[in-house]
Amino acid sequence: MKKMRKVMTVSLPPEIAEEYEKLAKEESKNRSQLFRDMFRVYREKATENEFFRLQKYGIAKARKKKILTEKDVEKIVFEGR
Repeated sequence: MKKMRKVMTVSLPPEIAEEYEKLAKEESKNRSQLFRDMFRVYREKATENEFFRLQKYGIAKARKKKILTEKDVEKIVFEGR
């Protein structure tokens, strides 16, 4: 059976490497498990940040077009029906 993992090498300054090892031990995880968990959290946060960025963009566009309330949105949605 083919292994479903890809080995990666990461270079860290000694003080961060020590902190990483300590954290892995405290969490009762090996380095790979800790990295996967940290990466998952990072990805979730990045996705959340992208959502908020798009939300701000949408708000700015709506304000420029004077779309300020739910009724304004409904008017646009049902206009062409």
